[in-house]
Amino acid sequence: MSPGDKVLMFETGHFATLWHKMALRLDIQPEFLGLPGYEGWRHGVQADMIEARLKEDTLHELKAVCVVHNETSTGVTSDIAAVRQAIDAAGHPALLIVDTISGLASADYRHDEWGVDVTVSGSQKGLMLPPGISFNALSLKAIEVSKQAKLPKSFWAWDEILEANKNGYWPYTPSTNLLYGLNEALDMLLDEGMDHVLARHQRWAAGVRAAVEAWGLEIQCQDPSVYSPVLTGVVMPEGVDADAVRKIIYERFDLSLGMGLGKAKGKMFRIGHLGDCNDLTLIATLGGCEAGMKLSGVSLKGSGVTAALDYFAANPLNADER
Repeated sequence: MSPGDKVLMFETGHFATLWHKMALRLDIQPEFLGLPGYEGWRHGVQADMIEARLKEDTLHELKAVCVVHNETSTGVTSDIAAVRQAIDAAGHPALLIVDTISGLASADYRHDEWGVDVTVSGSQKGLMLPPGISFNALSLKAIEVSKQAKLPKSFWAWDEILEANKNGYWPYTPSTNLLYGLNEALDMLLDEGMDHVLARHQRWAAGVRAAVEAWGLEIQCQDPSVYSPVLTGVVMPEGVDADAVRKIIYERFDLSLGMGLGKAKGKMFRIGHLGDCNDLTLIATLGGCEAGMKLSGVSLKGSGVTAALDYFAANPLNADER
């Protein structure tokens, strides 16, 4: 990108909002599409809105479309292939730039097949590592466009990195310990097989959603077609402070839950179900949530723990678990 470039972003939650804020600080001119209000944070990217806006941009002033794949703040996994189809249907040359920091290795993601130009990810979610490594996957188109970009950059410049990568090296001092961890994490994922990994995450997510339904509470994501396999947002009843509930759960059961962020602050909490996890740890997590909500005076319809146990028993990941 160059100073003053216009980009189109879609607001799906807190991390899309932070990306918008970053663009402003870098002297990019972001245009923020989205559904109105808090309800807009309960749905995924609306590809039809992107297509309509790009068709209006007959001078092709918009240089990129930026979307978050798995919105960590809401538990929504957007349809990236549909966004590429929208760009193509509009006949627009904008780059497609995707943040899949919390989606990689937990939710299905296909950089090449879906026609993504720049993918941004990190080590701290599905790759099961501490934060500290970030990754880019690049299309040839993105590399060519970057050669004309005027924003100042040194550490973030791709040219030196791509040259060093040809021989398996990095142009600066690498995070050696994290790379050893990454090597082990990749071996774990590939030994299991990515189809199995993705199915495992979908199963865990479905079990947690069964628990939320049994509690009689709402899931933050309102569109079942884009439920996240990475995390589930649990919306508290009107008048209940989700952060106060989280505090009780943490203090009584040493269980840390994700807080509601931005427009969702105080309205919901987040249960993660990704990476190196299993049925037992999730059942324990749901047990802590259920007990903590009862202690907080939240009226629950039934037992989410029992519902999740029933779901996992009826839906084993492997045939030999029946």
